[in-house]
Parts: sequence; C-alpha cells; structure tokens
Amino acid sequence: MEIIKCLDYDDLSKIAACIFIDKIKNIEKPILGLATGSTPLGLYKNLVKAYKDKVISFKNAITCNLDEYLGLDEDDEMSYHYYMKENLIDKVDILKDNFHIPDSHLENPKIYDEILDKIGRRSIQLLGVGENGHIAFNEPNSFLSSRTSIVKLTENTIEVNSRFFENETFVPRKAITMGIKDILNADEIILLANGKKKENVIRDFIKTENIDPNFPISFLKLHDNLKILISDMDIEL
Repeated sequence: MEIIKCLDYDDLSKIAACIFIDKIKNIEKPILGLATGSTPLGLYKNLVKAYKDKVISFKNAITCNLDEYLGLDEDDEMSYHYYMKENLIDKVDILKDNFHIPDSHLENPKIYDEILDKIGRRSIQLLGVGENGHIAFNEPNSFLSSRTSIVKLTENTIEVNSRFFENETFVPRKAITMGIKDILNADEIILLANGKKKENVIRDFIKTENIDPNFPISFLKLHDNLKILISDMDIEL
C-alpha cells in the first residue's frame, strides 16, 4: 500500500490523471474501472484535456463503473449514467459498446456479473470512500465474496448524498453495486479522498490491521497494489 499526500485537490487530480494516462498509453486494451461522485471530477477533467491535446485516445479502452442508483432513468441528471456521459464518455472517443455501467432498472444483478466476467480483470480500478467506510455502495456488513447486488443504502449514505439532490427525500433508497470480489479484481487500485470529512475514515483505515466487514474499505488491505491519494487532510504519514 502506498499513500500519497497531495498538495491540494488540483494536485490530487493531476497525479491521478497521470496514473490513468500511463495505463491508457501503455496498455494495448486498457480496462478502466471508474467511479462517480465529486472527488473524481478533477481527474476526468484532466483526462478529457489529455484526449483533446491528443496525448491519449480511448478507442481501445473499455470502462466499467462501480454502481448506479436503482430506478433512475439514464437521462436523469442524478443518475450515474448521466454523470459519466457528461463528465467523460461523451467528451472522448470511447466506443459506445465499451462503456459499461449497471442498469438502474436491472432486476437480475447477475447480468452485470456476466459483463464483468466477459471484460476480465481491470487494468486499474478507481475508488472513493464514504464517511462510514463504504466503497462503491458496499455498505457496512459487506462480504469479501460479494458480487453485484441490489443494496439498501444506510441513513448515513442517504444524508451525505442528499447534497446532490433537491433534498433528502429525493435520494433513492436503493442502488445496484459491484461487489467486493470484483472491486479487488484489478491490477492496480487507486482510491481518492479529499477534504476534512474523509479524514477520520482514512485515519481509521491506516490504523486498522484487521479486515472488518463493517468497515468495507478494510478489504482493500488484501490488495497488493493499492495507492491512496489524499488531499486537504491533517494526517501525518
């Protein structure tokens, strides 16, 4: 595990982008595991710039996202489909059939497992982390063997994510998420964490030695190529 303390959010975004650019340039068919939320926005902005500057091309890339709210249409501005298209997919030259994200109306989660199995091991997996330690929408009481599933969001996650919606009542109560087993199925994992609100969960992750299903981020300790990029935190390394 490597923890990189960045100067600020812009620095974090640029370092993360450099890691992704290296994969895209040097792997014939890079398989990119992507995430949503506020933290990756700077990364995606840098990747779009690199594409426009003809530094990279996404023509040979395959992407697969971690999760999606249940029940939201693809063109709903709060859906992760919309987020990805708005911030990356529609701004680069990735082939439409190579962009994968869970179907928000999917009744059988195993269908996404089949897609992941066909794609194979990711070259790199991007992650964020929730204040309660969840990764993707794998909330506390998750298991190492878990695959794609429909999950009920905790009150903490609903409250935190309400900032993206008109108010808390508009936040979906369920989501479909990639499981821990598939998250770990990557050559490299990059976790981005920015700001004081993520300070406690990162500090607890660094201190803990045990794998705790009630602290899902702890499963990442099982991976042998993990980088954590942090910024705007008072954490001594």
